[in-house]
Amino acid sequence: MPELRQKLRKYFIMGSQNCTGNPVEILEEAIAGGITAFQYREKGTGSLTGQAKLELGKQLREICRVNGILFFINDDVDLVVPLEADGIHVGQDDTPVDVIQRQFPNKIIGLSVSNNQEVTQSPIELVDYIGAGPMYATTTKKDAKTPVGVKWIHTLRDRFPLLPIVGIGGITTNNASSVIEAGADGVSVISAITEARDIKKAVGKL
Repeated sequence: MPELRQKLRKYFIMGSQNCTGNPVEILEEAIAGGITAFQYREKGTGSLTGQAKLELGKQLREICRVNGILFFINDDVDLVVPLEADGIHVGQDDTPVDVIQRQFPNKIIGLSVSNNQEVTQSPIELVDYIGAGPMYATTTKKDAKTPVGVKWIHTLRDRFPLLPIVGIGGITTNNASSVIEAGADGVSVISAITEARDIKKAVGKL
């Protein structure tokens, strides 16, 4: 568990739809800057499908493998086996955690929770870490929920003192430190890296 906490410290999420440049080059720069985990999230307007999605996934996966970076898939369970993912991250409306756990008992499972009701109705005992948020307003995810702020991190840390927690949603180089100070083990970001003028510098500030 302590090792997973360290590996979730700087958690980069990206799909081709988030990039104006080459996703492969962006990931390489982010790794050079110091990210510790990566989630392939090819989802939403402008995202790749079919073979193109798989091929990009293979390239990104290999870069992570070579550099010892954890590689996650966002809910797209059909990609877990062909991309040899280390883990899967799901939201409340995605594939249920118990289904994923039965299908992939040896994979790391992450679950997003944004309020006490979601925590209560979720099989937290089956997940390896939780994504808490959205911390702040975000434009990356069109169906994002109302921001919950760092108080939610305090609440979750009090309730689950040993469970790895990653802050998610609207996190930037300017507010990442407050999320960590509130008790999160890591921060997950998209645009803070994909839209950065200097990716290495941005990762360093997270």
